[in-house]
Amino acid sequence: MRNNATPVAAEGFPFIVGAGIVTLVLAVLAWKMPAFSVLVLLSFAVTLFIVFFFRNPQRATPADERAVIAPADGVIIYLGPSREEHLGEEMTKVSIFMSVFNVHINRVPVTGKVLDTFYTKGKFLDVRDERATFENEQAGLVIETSNGLTMVVVQVAGLIARRIVCYARKGDVLTRGQRYGLIRFGSRLDVYLPRQTDVRVRMGDKTTAGETILGILP
Repeated sequence: MRNNATPVAAEGFPFIVGAGIVTLVLAVLAWKMPAFSVLVLLSFAVTLFIVFFFRNPQRATPADERAVIAPADGVIIYLGPSREEHLGEEMTKVSIFMSVFNVHINRVPVTGKVLDTFYTKGKFLDVRDERATFENEQAGLVIETSNGLTMVVVQVAGLIARRIVCYARKGDVLTRGQRYGLIRFGSRLDVYLPRQTDVRVRMGDKTTAGETILGILP
């Protein structure tokens, strides 16, 4: 998988380089025409924000193999029963909203094998809208643990987010806390847990990808 050690996600490099070049050009112009100085500062601030957005910190994943780990930094905006369409089962759904200020690297919630992947083109509604679950562009993984339990994690594009990146493929064996993708510029992660899961979070809780325990599998 990508981005295992880099302090900034590789997907951010083109944006950072582009913003940096614009800043450099404006700086050259500002030397001859001081009126461009304000634009230089603005462009430099944008460059720093892009670096901040694509930051890729190290995380310490809890050792308990039954723990389901948050796949994203953010805030829990939904927690409750929901029918997962791809499995056709009633499950416990946890939705995590990522703002543009959160780390956007997504991490694997459980150790297991990818039984299936799916990608659905769609709209770019605000991910806090109920319709986003069914109408927005999204990509998901169906993961089976070594104990035979199945869960689903879905990356949902949002109003600003227009690019879902997922490295995992069908047949891959993934490890809890492993980086597996990202969504550019704010969105949502949905985790569908088996109904027997002992949920350890509540609505409004903040999550840290790779560290926060969403629940304990039976």
